[in-house]
Amino acid sequence: MPAMPLLTGPKIRPMTEKDIDQLLIIEVASFSAPWTREHFVAELDAQYSFPYVAAADDVVVGYLCMMSLFEEAQILDIAVAPDQRGRGIARLLMDHAISVAREKGAELLSLEVRASNIAAINLYERSGFVRTGLRQKYYENREDAVLMEKRLLDKCC
Repeated sequence: MPAMPLLTGPKIRPMTEKDIDQLLIIEVASFSAPWTREHFVAELDAQYSFPYVAAADDVVVGYLCMMSLFEEAQILDIAVAPDQRGRGIARLLMDHAISVAREKGAELLSLEVRASNIAAINLYERSGFVRTGLRQKYYENREDAVLMEKRLLDKCC
């Protein structure tokens, strides 16, 4: 299947239930243990959840699910449509996550990523995240998860 052209630059907006069918296509193409429709519906309904999509001309090309509670925020799920990767969409979503976390008063933004996902790890490191730990055999009891964090507030005095 040829790559879908990106008609206009994607805009970040809050996720809605009508986006879920498009999200599931990206999710299944991106992860070996994908979230279900129920996962996304739960994110839409959760008080401390902040789900967003990157959409170009009403086509969802990427998404971000994050939570923020008190001084900590966490990226729970982030993906870009395979035929749209390499166009800066993931960076746009990461920048938005950082901005939202700061708006919510978080001092720390964390995430976990498959140790084999070098492209994602590189993106996170370029976004200022540092590796803080490892969860062995976290994914499907086979693959390690790299824990990463970004400090959002500088300590002073």
